[in-house]
Amino acid sequence: MLVRALGLKEYSEVWKLQKELVAKRLAGEIEDTLLLVEHLPVYTVGESSRAITPCFLPHPLHQVERGGDMTYHGPGQLVGYPILHLGANNLRPRSYLRALEGVLIESLKALGVEAETIKGLTGVWIAGRKVASIGVAVRGEVSYHGFALNVSCDLEPFYAINPCNLEPDQMTTVQKALGRPVDSMKVMRQVAETFLACFGKPVPVAG
Repeated sequence: MLVRALGLKEYSEVWKLQKELVAKRLAGEIEDTLLLVEHLPVYTVGESSRAITPCFLPHPLHQVERGGDMTYHGPGQLVGYPILHLGANNLRPRSYLRALEGVLIESLKALGVEAETIKGLTGVWIAGRKVASIGVAVRGEVSYHGFALNVSCDLEPFYAINPCNLEPDQMTTVQKALGRPVDSMKVMRQVAETFLACFGKPVPVAG
């Protein structure tokens, strides 16, 4: 498995890259790949969502193939896009979602934050507030889209929507939970290490 750290990127650029990598993974041309990125401010919504789009959103909105409702991505949020062959990893979509939750919970535990899941809801929570959202798509057993972990992002853009069909004040960040500044690179590396421990063998983080 390869981990690629992309830095700060426009959403549409990485969305296109995901689809290219899915096609290559289906053809057996590449191995499983985890993309780690921060996005310039953007909203996304799953194509099956029934959420009403608010008027005059402060940032662009993309309707995408993943499951789930509307959410926000922006600087200070670690977004992970695993291009993962579920069949080769003995996973089905539902068990894959639970595995992603487990990876994030274990990553946060290593960083000194106790997180959990809530029955009936997808994602990861800290003391009743959501810190990570998960929404995936699967094409021919290969997953794309993925998770968004609020590390130190500005929560104000969430107040323009009902993120994941929740009230905006139900969102939180790792930084708020710790009560101190967070090293985003440390968080990224911890998530990558935990992901590799679950899904693949360790390899260097590539650009």
